[in-house]
Amino acid sequence: MRNKIQRNMVFMIVLTLLASYAFIIGIVYNQTYRIMRQDARQEAAYIKEAINLLGSQYLQEMDDVNTDTRVTQIDKEGTVLYDSHGINSKDENHAQRKEIKEALEKGHGQAKRMSETVGQELYYYATLLEDGTVLRVAKSMDGVSSTAVRVLPYMFGIGIALVVIAWRLSKWMASRLVQPINELDLEHPIDNDVYEELTPLLLSMESQKKEKEKNEQMRKEFSANVSHELKTPLTSISGYAEIMKSGLVKPDDVPGFAERIYKEASRLIVLVEDIIKLSKLDEGGVGLEKETVNLYAICEDVLVRLENMAERHHVSMDLSGETVEFEGVYRILDEMVWNLCENAVKYNKPGGRVHVWVGSTLSGPKIIVKDTGIGIPEEEQERIFERFYRVDKSHSKETGGTGLGLSIVKHGAVIHNIQIRTDSEVGKGTTITLSFLKGDSVSGTEAQ
Repeated sequence: MRNKIQRNMVFMIVLTLLASYAFIIGIVYNQTYRIMRQDARQEAAYIKEAINLLGSQYLQEMDDVNTDTRVTQIDKEGTVLYDSHGINSKDENHAQRKEIKEALEKGHGQAKRMSETVGQELYYYATLLEDGTVLRVAKSMDGVSSTAVRVLPYMFGIGIALVVIAWRLSKWMASRLVQPINELDLEHPIDNDVYEELTPLLLSMESQKKEKEKNEQMRKEFSANVSHELKTPLTSISGYAEIMKSGLVKPDDVPGFAERIYKEASRLIVLVEDIIKLSKLDEGGVGLEKETVNLYAICEDVLVRLENMAERHHVSMDLSGETVEFEGVYRILDEMVWNLCENAVKYNKPGGRVHVWVGSTLSGPKIIVKDTGIGIPEEEQERIFERFYRVDKSHSKETGGTGLGLSIVKHGAVIHNIQIRTDSEVGKGTTITLSFLKGDSVSGTEAQ
């Protein structure tokens, strides 16, 4: 990064120098050209006055004067009467030359062009004399260009010196700029006193760090809980099997031991299945595509599958509302409704009731699961969606719960952007509301 900053700084300085060179050369060229034009006009004015006073013989006396200025006298027809450089151009007609035409019409004229006679680019200035002839003064443009060129070596030397200085200065500045970044304390991002522009990055790093620590803590707790939850049924299965293997069980007691092993094995299978489901949900439902799902039909199917469990717990169930279609993952939505309804049955009272409502509201589709069960203490309502968390641990053990059901509901809600609201009162029951985004619903019709 330091080398990149240094290269960029030097590159910008070189570009600036080149632009400055072009600008200065342009100024020098234009200034020299302006001075040359003033000299040509002034010289023409002096010669004009001399000719008007002394006559055209004054031009003959100029032949011995060593001058870089070319002086020409031309009559009205364009014939050359005099040329200070002695060039044989009298046979050429100059009537159509720009500067001559302007002088004859306006009293003076000027032009800049390549002279075929001398093979140089010349600046011409012409002025009308009293006798009707035209006096023309010509100066070579080579002097203007050479003046600009003569400046280049000095500018080149100055440029080399500036580039060297800029290289050293940019190296020092780049080191100064990068040093605070190299000294950042990444373990404590927000404690760094560095450039204000880096504050959003440091805040983001701090947020990611806390999130990573939180996830790591959750992972450790989850691993510990999984180990504990798996160990409990495995220990029971191993213990019962060992007793049976040792022959310490009476033949009449074998069915009882086998039933206990079966129950523990079933509990273990359910636990493993829930862990697998959570693992998939942690990955954002990878491989599960969304489709149009009938929320009412899902709730209806779940209640049918829970009828036997509800009968065993002496709990009645009913469904009301309307058909609502939603773009989602069927398996996940079915699992969410199943876990909510299953808990409503498990943690209910004998003779209790579970009511499920499905429908569309102004804010979007909703599913409401309401029971008349044991309820949840207010201080524990925020924790019920944590993995393996149980409000009534003794009751959970009796019902065979894994403590992962509501965690699965939470993960499914995150995938579908569903809001979950819990209203509960100890001894009176619990109501859990799933609020779906309005934009994802498809249709709604009445159902009985």
